Amino acid sequence: MSSSVRSPARMDSVTWLLLYLTILYAIPSRLVVPALGSAGSPSMLVGLISLGGWALYQVGRTTSQSHAREVLPVRRALFGFVACVAITYVVAMSRPIDFDEISPVNVAMAVVLSWSGTLLVAHDGISSMERARTLATGLAWAGGLMAFLGILQVVTSDPIINRISIPGLSAAQFEVFTRGETIRPSATATHPIEFGVIMAMMLPFTLHAAFHTTHGRRLLQWIPTLMVGVTIALTFSRSAYVSAAVAAAVLVIGWPRERRRLFLAGAFAMAVVLFAAVPRLFGTIQSLFRNVGTDPSITSRTDSYEIAWAYIAQSPFFGRGLGSFLPKYRIFDNQYLLLMVSIGLVGTLAFLLLAVAGLWVSLRVRLLAEDEDTRDLGLSLLAAIAAGATGMALFDSFAFPMTMGTYFLLLGMAGAVHRIVVLEPRRPAALAQTRPAVPHPRRWVGAVRRRLRRAR
Repeated sequence: MSSSVRSPARMDSVTWLLLYLTILYAIPSRLVVPALGSAGSPSMLVGLISLGGWALYQVGRTTSQSHAREVLPVRRALFGFVACVAITYVVAMSRPIDFDEISPVNVAMAVVLSWSGTLLVAHDGISSMERARTLATGLAWAGGLMAFLGILQVVTSDPIINRISIPGLSAAQFEVFTRGETIRPSATATHPIEFGVIMAMMLPFTLHAAFHTTHGRRLLQWIPTLMVGVTIALTFSRSAYVSAAVAAAVLVIGWPRERRRLFLAGAFAMAVVLFAAVPRLFGTIQSLFRNVGTDPSITSRTDSYEIAWAYIAQSPFFGRGLGSFLPKYRIFDNQYLLLMVSIGLVGTLAFLLLAVAGLWVSLRVRLLAEDEDTRDLGLSLLAAIAAGATGMALFDSFAFPMTMGTYFLLLGMAGAVHRIVVLEPRRPAALAQTRPAVPHPRRWVGAVRRRLRRAR
């Protein structure tokens, strides 16, 4: 057979991750498996399957398939964070614990493992830059479709998703969020704040796809960018605005001058059109920041610091257990503050190091990649992770599965691109030909079977 003939497409880890994205964004967050309660989110179950598949394949790998002894910052940071969460789980179950805290602690541990599964499959399973770009394009269009649904909710004043019914899933009570007389879009997310922060994380990928599309559909590729930008403005969320501003700042600093000017001109033109179409928009956004000193949502956050430090002082190193600090005690609207209470200073530091690792490897890709497309993808990952990390300081993101599922996927993607672009070219020739750590899901079980046969 001629070498120019392409083999049939196979299901690989990127295909699996695109399926995960579809489930994460297309199924409303409020739909869960009834028997599993808050642990029954379909995306969470897919994440746990991912972790199981990754673990099975690691057991079945031969030493010749192993990576060289490389420094993989994101994966190491993840293992450190999960270890801290496991320690806090033991701490929580070892102390006198209220009955209503037990189930949330168990769910929190399962959720962290689910997010870790997504990260690891992305980190070890993306096999080439071509597949990484496919996933980046999938993120761009997922963000665009989510934004389109959000715009429909605003235009029709109808949440729409309250009519979605999926056999086997039950819905928690649906709430419509408004600001004044205008409905705030949330698409399939739990809350407009979550939706806005997700859109801020998607914005760099929509811009990356738009700038780097070379075929005849380039104009079409700008549609997700426009929709995401419009939707961020319509969320009326400080968290969304600040996160989007951070993402935009990272991109503007890293872009060449011509692209920077084009982006700023486009953003200004979109703002003019929006303010003309929605006259109250500018005044509402201005009031969100002008009334910071008297806004109840802000004063609630600042008043929480003293309460939080009282809890932190009780168990400063490993906290009281992730998931054990229930809303009935206090809602901090600051995930980092809540982490210090739940998993202590050590666990919070481990989580921050995970974010730093993702930012570091993205920056290295931006600086060391040889082609402009890959360099820009590294910059997009840097901006998206920075936006997500910023948003966590403004709301309790661990309570919103769509946000954290996206964030951990981006961290895994950053680690994969760093591995492909920076680490693999430096391997010895013999190791450079080895297969990726997670080639595709269908080999997970086969790898374990081979290991069991050798054991016999």
